[in-house]
Amino acid sequence: MESSWKLFFFSLLFLSSAALAYAHIAEYDDYWQNKAALARSHAEAAYNPDPESVASHFNAAMHGMADNTTIRRGLRGQRKHNEPCLATNPIDRCWRCEPNWIHHRKKLATCAKGFGRHVTGGLRGDFYVVTDTSDDDLVNPRPGTLRYGVIQDRPLWIVFERDMVIRLSEELIINSNKTIDGRGANVRIANGAGLTIQYVQNVIIHNIHIVDIKAGSGGMIRDSEHHYGLRTRSDGDGISIFGASNVWIDHVSMRNCMDGLIDAIMGSTAITISNNHLTDHNDVMLFGASDSYSGDSIMQITVAFNHFGKGLVQRMPRCRWGFVHVVNNDYTHWLMYAIGGSKNPTILSQGNRFIAPPEIFAKEVTKRIYATDDTWKNWNWKSQDDLMQNGAYFTESGGTMDTSKYTSEDVIKSKPGTFVTRLTRFSGALDCHPNKPC
Repeated sequence: MESSWKLFFFSLLFLSSAALAYAHIAEYDDYWQNKAALARSHAEAAYNPDPESVASHFNAAMHGMADNTTIRRGLRGQRKHNEPCLATNPIDRCWRCEPNWIHHRKKLATCAKGFGRHVTGGLRGDFYVVTDTSDDDLVNPRPGTLRYGVIQDRPLWIVFERDMVIRLSEELIINSNKTIDGRGANVRIANGAGLTIQYVQNVIIHNIHIVDIKAGSGGMIRDSEHHYGLRTRSDGDGISIFGASNVWIDHVSMRNCMDGLIDAIMGSTAITISNNHLTDHNDVMLFGASDSYSGDSIMQITVAFNHFGKGLVQRMPRCRWGFVHVVNNDYTHWLMYAIGGSKNPTILSQGNRFIAPPEIFAKEVTKRIYATDDTWKNWNWKSQDDLMQNGAYFTESGGTMDTSKYTSEDVIKSKPGTFVTRLTRFSGALDCHPNKPC
């Protein structure tokens, strides 16, 4: 009897591990195996063996920002059209105050900072204009639809003809070398499935809304010009990054997805998540899906200039294995904790503002999961220049984090947490108009 129970348990463990490894791919055929192998090689090439140097590159970019801390909380949000443009952080400073941005859209591809700084998206491709909001043919999508654009095998810079609400029938599987650029239109991915970035590289998602995302039922879905296959039920993530590298998510407004807002798992790396506004959600960000998957040890992610806003509960982010640089974000709401993890991730928190909730049991910013004190005390979690308000506190662990290897070529230099309201003032999707700064 005992051996039967053990067999049953390990069978379940195997099946769950296989399901995770194949991520909604019903038939893991030669096409997907080759694609996964290619994605792993790209991820290994993107992995930086000196991740602290990337933080230093970010820090160097921040060093020249104006020392103005007088921006009031009430000024957060969209710029009024008669106001001068204020590019309040180094990513935005790269492009936002250019009134002729609509004729120089691709300059954006030079503006990423942090671990995702090498991403170019569709820089080397043509423009593709989305004109059709429908999503009713998943195997042979019509030209003009968003799905038709993202499955193309060549680089494309995808823009939108007008304001749109797109309800995805099933997960939108994005091919390599794509930029989804919503500037100049109010673009909402809503009330349907979310975005999947799986076994690909070099993707930019910029200036859209992703809201009220549901799990998909699966079925036959095209993922490239020359391949479609059977997919199982999707989780309901807003954006799922799976075995992908060189990904940048910037100026996206997200709320209320069935699973996570942003998940990055299964060896994904070289990722920057910046300038986003996140609200109304439980499990916000998951970096690394399993304590048993050591392949996530190459995961390197920058989380910068985001506003973690009202209605959030936990996982901002929740990390396993890799290196996460959390820099100059504004944490104004959480119910359980802000930053958590298991399986010895390295977390460098710099220049964030943490406003604790009123509940006395939820003042701690950090949470170690599935680990005894003797275990997690060796994990390297550091807080530098963070601003703690309303009783918030960050429990540090590990030895001294070596910053001597930081170079101006690799990492963003944070500003102190007192600057965060200014740095994140324009988080989320922007209201951009032709011939005016965004």
